[in-house]
Amino acid sequence: MHTVAVLALDQVIPFDLSAPIDTFGWARLPDGREAYRVRVCSPTGDAEVPAGPFTVRAPYGLEALAEADTIILPGTADPTGPLPPGVAEALRAAAADGTRIASVCVGAFLFAATGLLDGLRATTHWIAAPDLAARHPRVTVDPNVLYVDNGQFLTSAGAAAALDMCLHMIRKDYGSAVAAFTARMCVMPLEREGGQAQFIVQDQPAAPAGATLEPLLRWLEANVERDLTLDDIAAHAGTSARTLNRRFREQTGTTPSQWLHRARVRRAQYLLESTDHTVDRIAGQAGFGSPTAFRERFKKVVGTSPYAYRRAFRGERP
Repeated sequence: MHTVAVLALDQVIPFDLSAPIDTFGWARLPDGREAYRVRVCSPTGDAEVPAGPFTVRAPYGLEALAEADTIILPGTADPTGPLPPGVAEALRAAAADGTRIASVCVGAFLFAATGLLDGLRATTHWIAAPDLAARHPRVTVDPNVLYVDNGQFLTSAGAAAALDMCLHMIRKDYGSAVAAFTARMCVMPLEREGGQAQFIVQDQPAAPAGATLEPLLRWLEANVERDLTLDDIAAHAGTSARTLNRRFREQTGTTPSQWLHRARVRRAQYLLESTDHTVDRIAGQAGFGSPTAFRERFKKVVGTSPYAYRRAFRGERP
């Protein structure tokens, strides 16, 4: 039987801990037998581990990591703190023996602290991704995906993305039928459309307080539905297109067209979330030249289609 060791460190995040336990626990082979043996471990073993509003008793110690086929690293309330003594060594030893290791949400910080993710692509919760990239520059952080599979090492985004990653691992271990059964028991699709990008608020690059572009940015925000060219924007600003481009890069770090595209996507997201307007109508209201252009641009930025976005964020069919 495939053994999964879930490592519970101090102040482990309860959902990060329970999601893989339950997902692997639901998996059944075609003859009804359990597909996985799940063990909860801690650095000391048979100890109580604080987990927010309650404590968890972990029956196994770090020695269980050496016996596992898969190790799961849930996130903690302070994932940037130092690893407890012996944890990094135990994880590196398991990796050297070929053990599969996967992190949940900000558990990627714990994973990266071992050095095992150096030179690899990884993900974490989108809001923590910039910090992970800054602290571990040898790791290529992708904030737009639900999980990353490097073969032996996997990382998942926040919260529910742990389910996506675990179902992916079950499918690799036992095939689609076992994974599909597990997904039904978890009341989850086997594969979700889109990535983590659909959950990221598409904020505009902020101009410094008092920047000369502030009035122009407010005007652009109020006129995203118009078919504005660079010359139109420059004329409203009373400057040349070349000067406008330079000032935009200096004050926002982007170009007028890129800023406008992001503003239009954000307007479309708001309309998809809050109105019953058709997708074709929203394409016009958000300033896209055609419904086709809208769908292409929206999927490129958000990672999913306008229809799928509306279903996800309104809980109903458009």
